[in-house]
Amino acid sequence: MAAFPEAAFPEIGKIRYEGPDSRNPLAFRHYDENQLVEGKTMRDHLRFSVVYWHTFRNPLSDPFGAGTALRPWDDGTDSVENAKKRVLVAFEFMEKLGVPFYAFHDRDVAPEGATLTETNRNLDAVVEVLLQQQQRTGIGLLWGTANLFSHPRYMHGAATSPNAEVFAHAAAQVKKALEVTHQLGGQGYTFWGGREGYQNLWNTDMGRELSHLARFLHMAVDYARQIGFSGQFYIEPKPKEPTKHQYDSDAAACLNFLRQYDLTDHLKLNLETNHATLAGHTMQHELEVAGSSAALGSIDANTGDMLLGWDTDQFPTDIYLTTTCMLGILKYGGLTTGGVNFDAKVRRESFEPVDLFYAHIGGMDAFAQGLKIAAAIRADGRLDALRQQRYASWDQELGQQIESDQHDFQSLEKLMLEKGDITGNQSGRQELIENLINSYLSE
Repeated sequence: MAAFPEAAFPEIGKIRYEGPDSRNPLAFRHYDENQLVEGKTMRDHLRFSVVYWHTFRNPLSDPFGAGTALRPWDDGTDSVENAKKRVLVAFEFMEKLGVPFYAFHDRDVAPEGATLTETNRNLDAVVEVLLQQQQRTGIGLLWGTANLFSHPRYMHGAATSPNAEVFAHAAAQVKKALEVTHQLGGQGYTFWGGREGYQNLWNTDMGRELSHLARFLHMAVDYARQIGFSGQFYIEPKPKEPTKHQYDSDAAACLNFLRQYDLTDHLKLNLETNHATLAGHTMQHELEVAGSSAALGSIDANTGDMLLGWDTDQFPTDIYLTTTCMLGILKYGGLTTGGVNFDAKVRRESFEPVDLFYAHIGGMDAFAQGLKIAAAIRADGRLDALRQQRYASWDQELGQQIESDQHDFQSLEKLMLEKGDITGNQSGRQELIENLINSYLSE
């Protein structure tokens, strides 16, 4: 087993809850994992997860400069031994932070080899250490996934590639990733189509590519059954970046795809705030689209910079945002196999190891505060009452008759000819509602 000579974060102990008045930047002010909210602990509501890719593998580079991250535990090589040591660092961090889960891509945790056989062997060697650390700490795998976008072989996509051998290689890679996720007791598996889209329609057969993607997902579902993996499958909506048009561009597009290709029984959605922004939506919108279709599964917790038009993956600190997220999640029954997964990275200027703690503590506190406010809004009932009042006519005789298919165009025409005109609309009370939400945030 890999051994790290000393703690990677020796100056940092277990992060504790100290309450709203605490001035300690290495303590929680709102996240008390054992506090009951609507009859369930914060820990069980939020199901926090740390991502391997941004937290332990991101050098903090950008298109204009090299990485700035100081990571003293890395020896600068892409070796299996270095990957094993990194596992120990990751679990020290997560154990001190007190999160119950983590998530990874296959290439995050183990280096790619010269052949698929060598690549799989590298992954197996690191998975052995991951399993040991899971057993030692009790931290579990929220979901696994395969990186089908970074390697040059995936320049045209993976499941949607015009090269059939690329499709085959991607299938082999996902097969192994599913096996590893199952071995580690993963509660789910996520598909993010990093390059599943097009740059130029003149050279693209969209219908064929979409059918190939559907065939790929059905193969994954079939193989999961064969190996006994019962975790939840997710598809993650994301527009544009890196292709001009992603087939998984937003929640509605993903749901349409799943319905068209008979996959709705097998996949739910893993939603991300920054992706919603890039699609021209709010996270509240995406949650409602997914939840109203019984397809809300998990979320990637981050945010973007509204002045930048790309995926900045910043940590969420906006309480208004986290409140709307938790209102949507609570409305649709809460998270079960999914979680609040911090697909977020520290800023390039926040390069010291301790900044990883500050970032996650802030995100966890923001979601804990959002959870408490959302529960208070639900308990108070005024927001629900205003919504119900707006739709009151649908709870009366005519509305109930229409909803129960007791009318057609002819009968509705007859009714309105006799009545002459509508009774009148009610105010939407938008400003009142916005004031009401602000009142909860200030309490």
